[in-house]
Amino acid sequence: MAIEFPDRLRFLFEPHPYKCAYGGRYGLKSWSVAKALLILGASKPLRILCTREVQKSIKDSVHSLLSDQIAALGLGAFYEILDNEIRGKNGTSFVFAGLAQHTIESIKSFEGVDIVWVEEAKAVSERSWRVLLPTIRKAGSEVWVTFNPELDDDPAFKRFVINPPPGCVTVKTSYRDAIEAGWMVDKIEELRLHDQATMSPAEYRNIWEGECLPAVQGAIYAGEIAQAIDGGRICNVPYEAKFKTYAVFDLGWNDQTSIIIAQRHLSELRIIDYIEDSHRTLDWYSAELRNRHYNWGRVFLPHDATHATLNAGGKSSADIMKALKWDVGMIPNMPIETGIKQARMAFNKVYFDKTKADRLIQCLKRYKRNIPISTGEPASPVHNEYSHGADCFRYLSLIANQMSNEDWKPINYSNRGII
Repeated sequence: MAIEFPDRLRFLFEPHPYKCAYGGRYGLKSWSVAKALLILGASKPLRILCTREVQKSIKDSVHSLLSDQIAALGLGAFYEILDNEIRGKNGTSFVFAGLAQHTIESIKSFEGVDIVWVEEAKAVSERSWRVLLPTIRKAGSEVWVTFNPELDDDPAFKRFVINPPPGCVTVKTSYRDAIEAGWMVDKIEELRLHDQATMSPAEYRNIWEGECLPAVQGAIYAGEIAQAIDGGRICNVPYEAKFKTYAVFDLGWNDQTSIIIAQRHLSELRIIDYIEDSHRTLDWYSAELRNRHYNWGRVFLPHDATHATLNAGGKSSADIMKALKWDVGMIPNMPIETGIKQARMAFNKVYFDKTKADRLIQCLKRYKRNIPISTGEPASPVHNEYSHGADCFRYLSLIANQMSNEDWKPINYSNRGII
């Protein structure tokens, strides 16, 4: 079978435990992988799993792409296209599944696959990678990964581009590969030049060159994050023992509690550490802070942390932290939009430790607004796994002027009859 194939993607026919093709628009990634798998499956019996993070129906899968390529390759007499499977006359089979709905136990049914194709891998969660990859352990088995990148801290980008596993071949593609192959040259150039003239430089580089965005599309702090990256303010930020260290809380129980740990020097806000967890008590968080042995100043709690709760025996979160020998300050009660404006104003003074504050940076890159279908206009911020870190950053901006490096002793609340 004489098939024209992009030179950059010929490695798909070589034996490698991990193969990754990522990049921009018209990079021929998915088409080439589909062709390569069909050709390999016709040459010998293979069990091939085609997967992605979410597959609610077969329409969400690459089933139709494979079907189209079967026709294009003239393999209609060899492959039988069923509703939920594709079978070859030699015993090759293509099966389709979403990763999000699987557990470590349920995914064991795929232990015997020869090749796993993970399409749109930028959306695959770290949890799904940890479930999938240990299962693919048949001798000679391979994992194929394709995606258009979004952020440089997405699990797929970190796993296969920044820190690829042993034996991994990672190739970046772009529209140039399609032009080199003589495919729709005029149409591609027309679209590319239009996008180059109308898109922001970052958006253009992401869509056409396969470069990562500084933040997700529509992120509230997209511009501020981009400036922090360009200004080198996401870096190694050492702890300075001569400066006071402050902890700013966004409290949660059924969802995350987030704690930003920061120091101030002149106008600079230095985020040196970050804690995020759920279903933990305040004494646990207190111990986590104490174990870091920083030169502690105040801890700041949300304005409603003074409310007593039944779960705490009638005590408030502020009471509990005071009993744990912390000097407690309260974060002002301020409308969210006012706080976001304050956070934007503070952003250009903030340095983030790229390792210890990595999760916080992820949250800020992904903090965005709801966009109702009825209006199409951005509304209030989305409440999800990333909003807690972003809320905590907003709180930090509200109390930044209270972060002092003057020497003082923590308040002895017991002597004041408060507890």
